[in-house]
Amino acid sequence: MLNDEELLRYSRQILLPNFDIDGQARLKSACVLVVGAGGLGCPVALYLGAAGVGHLTIVDDDRIELANLQRQVAFEHGDLGELKAQALAERVRRINPEVTVETIEERLADESLQQQVAAASLVVDCTDNFATRFALNRASVSAGVPLISGAAIRGEGQLSVYDPRDESSPCYHCLYPEQGNEELSCSQAGVIGPLVGMIGATQAMEAIKVITGIGRPLVGRLLLLDAWHMEWREMKLARDPGCPVCGVGSPKR
Repeated sequence: MLNDEELLRYSRQILLPNFDIDGQARLKSACVLVVGAGGLGCPVALYLGAAGVGHLTIVDDDRIELANLQRQVAFEHGDLGELKAQALAERVRRINPEVTVETIEERLADESLQQQVAAASLVVDCTDNFATRFALNRASVSAGVPLISGAAIRGEGQLSVYDPRDESSPCYHCLYPEQGNEELSCSQAGVIGPLVGMIGATQAMEAIKVITGIGRPLVGRLLLLDAWHMEWREMKLARDPGCPVCGVGSPKR
């Protein structure tokens, strides 16, 4: 149930066709795991918290550095040296005290990662390395929990929704092999600030769609953005029957 203050706070969403109080109630009952509190994680957590997702868990073991402030918009100069997860959680609480926000200031792996993913309604991958993305994907498929993965570097970004509840949905491993992917970070290649905001905000929108069941999520579709030319492209994705994570012969299948 929504109280009077919540009805007023979320009134602009509740007015939307097909959203109504039912959609808001679904957001309130959702538990979202946000892995990464950097350029993508900041807009994801802020928008989902403002939208009324009932429980957010933010995972990040890094501290805020001066070079982060160009794009990680939840942080201020006075936050330098603070843990990113804690600073982002406090910012979300200041925006919306109705939301429960927990933090994990360590890298999740193995059993702890599996437990956190299994306890979530949805996982949002806001990380910056392939190893963590592959681990999140395996945990997502194993637990049957949707995964929204985004990435941004230089002036290019991409995102997709991988939903193991949908028999036609590929997983992240169907798109990218675990071997042979080059690790390239923003500190090496650079990144323009608004790009991560655009990708992160789109991840938050996809999360709201998946939670509420409204609209058409990016399942089986990869969205690509060239920010310098402001061109969005869409690629169709199919499940790989031979995928070792979600394919016919995988442990999950």
